[in-house]
Amino acid sequence: MSFDASNLRLRMFATLFFLLPCILVPAACSRGLVGELPAGAETAVSHINKDNLLNLLYVTDRAPTASANGELSFSSFRGRSMSFGSVTLARERSRLLGPAGQRDASLHVSRTTKLGEFPQSPYPIELTRLGPRRVPATVTAHIRAAAALRGEVSRRLALAKRKEAVIFIHGYNNSFDDAAKATGKICNTLSAEFVCVLLSWPAGGSGGAFYGYNIDRESGEFAVSDMKKAIRIISRTNGVKRLHLIAHSRGADVLLSALNQLGMEAYTIRSSPNERYNISNVVLFASDIDLDVATTKLFGFVSDPDTPFGAKATPYGLLPPIGSLHLTVYSSPNDKALALSSGLFGSVVRLGRLTSVSSEEADLNVLLKNSQLSGIADFIEYRGTAGFAGHSYFLSDSAIQKDLVALLRDRLKAGDPGRPLVEIKRPFWRVLSRNSRPSH
Repeated sequence: MSFDASNLRLRMFATLFFLLPCILVPAACSRGLVGELPAGAETAVSHINKDNLLNLLYVTDRAPTASANGELSFSSFRGRSMSFGSVTLARERSRLLGPAGQRDASLHVSRTTKLGEFPQSPYPIELTRLGPRRVPATVTAHIRAAAALRGEVSRRLALAKRKEAVIFIHGYNNSFDDAAKATGKICNTLSAEFVCVLLSWPAGGSGGAFYGYNIDRESGEFAVSDMKKAIRIISRTNGVKRLHLIAHSRGADVLLSALNQLGMEAYTIRSSPNERYNISNVVLFASDIDLDVATTKLFGFVSDPDTPFGAKATPYGLLPPIGSLHLTVYSSPNDKALALSSGLFGSVVRLGRLTSVSSEEADLNVLLKNSQLSGIADFIEYRGTAGFAGHSYFLSDSAIQKDLVALLRDRLKAGDPGRPLVEIKRPFWRVLSRNSRPSH
């Protein structure tokens, strides 16, 4: 290869690194993309009042900070404790209707209020004459915080039309406000019928495109224990009939890691995530995780015949029934962000770019085979171009939003009338979107 050709490739790769924050989170390079109206759309903005406010529950292990106007906010730094509270979003309604028939809206964070906080973690251990134990005062503080969080969930359940919670975990380089607005957009799409919860981890670390990505990657690993704790507490709240977990981009890795640990907890007491934690749906958009890594997190422990099932392992025994638990993976071959991360990490297939064609390269993958066998998962291909760099289509494509409504609110299965899907070959489907490019 000539020097000029090598130099050109180097400059192109450097340009991709420079644009990485823009590719992976549009808010890094533009404004108002979350819930923004199409260019030229006629809007009718009203004054902000109680009917135009959307209030979400947040749980985060970000370090607290102050916003420009002195209000509570959260930084990209890792906090030493997990806190929770409410975040109020102001809605400016337009005349346009969203996919569920409600008015579309742009959102901005109006106020964030902390309601409680857990002790600093990891929780300390003390030595007694009988052996080590958790410090009783810390345990008491944890119990009080967990009760307060469950109390807030219960209060919101009493006001919600559905006694179900939708939890969203965001991706790389998202600020707390970015994540809150994305959660609000999802809640709006679902007609605000559910208790909507934002689980926010310390994303958005400084360090530039490459180093910032690595910082966020490790911050996601740091947050797994807290995200697991929050999901467990919320799911065990009296009155929660179903829990729906949604993750985007790097948030998929955080969520699958937490589910791996919760799944092990359930398995060792001879239960399942659906039975133990009321988890009905796990929905992954543009997952920035290797297919093999995702499969290991989902099936690694349960496939191990030496894993204790109760008091002892039962290598030839039946596995716990999965119940209504279902995994839905949305992917796009046009996702430029995941094309870049695939190159960075040497992935054969990134889960968020998995298609019926690329799955042939992973023909022996357990996730695909188990999905075909049990119907535990659906893989939905999106061939459109909505969202910056094709990575944030779940916030901007009406067909994707309509399908999410049909899945969570209407409880329709892939193939049912009302789901905007066409079957490719089960478990693969294609979403019918006006933004779709023709497949080749």
